[in-house]
Amino acid sequence: MNSNLASNTTLHLIDDIERLRDLLGIESWIILGLSWGTTLGLAYAHAHPRRVKAMVLGFVTTTSRAEVQWITEDVGRIFPREWERFSETVPQQLRSIPLVDAYAIMLADADETVRDRAAQAWCEWEDAHVSLTPGHQPNPRFDDTKFRLRFARLVTHYWRHAAFLEEDQLIRDASRLNGIPGALIHGRFDVSGPLSTAWQLHKRWTTSRLHILEDAGHGGGDEFMPLVIRTLAEFGRL
Repeated sequence: MNSNLASNTTLHLIDDIERLRDLLGIESWIILGLSWGTTLGLAYAHAHPRRVKAMVLGFVTTTSRAEVQWITEDVGRIFPREWERFSETVPQQLRSIPLVDAYAIMLADADETVRDRAAQAWCEWEDAHVSLTPGHQPNPRFDDTKFRLRFARLVTHYWRHAAFLEEDQLIRDASRLNGIPGALIHGRFDVSGPLSTAWQLHKRWTTSRLHILEDAGHGGGDEFMPLVIRTLAEFGRL
């Protein structure tokens, strides 16, 4: 298995986005990002603000080390049974390092059995901490062993490196986005990415507005998609 992800970083992704924009001959565009996509969207906008017409970001994260610590370890206080299964999958020799690092090592192991066990445990934990959305159902994509492994490897790769950004960079430098219209859409029940991140970003990004969904966690909710569609249509008329 090729486990080399050295050329898969946020800076590489930003460069890919710029190449695509140039190829398509687009002067500026609206950025839509969801969950980790909000981290990438924000990082792109910080690097190329003149290319961003507006932004719609749902279930906001910045992939800071503090957020990764929360989602992999601290949120276990809300889901203790599920987190115990998640943490105990890690072999004894790896338990002295952060869980995200331990899982990244397991997911790159030469033994297929180790990789499969780690991918399944990671995705079960993923399903657990997003489960507060009303009507939540387990993600059917996680039934696919190949998808599970790809998903878990990419997530751990970016999380263990805090998205290859400086700590709190996207919030600290949010004033770079002032003048760009933005909509931050976040669920009240989102314990995977607590509302405080969107709130801090909104306070520093003066041309953003924050929509708090009272019926949503990290995804879902009856209001989410209609609000995204309305906001995209509004920004498209700018």
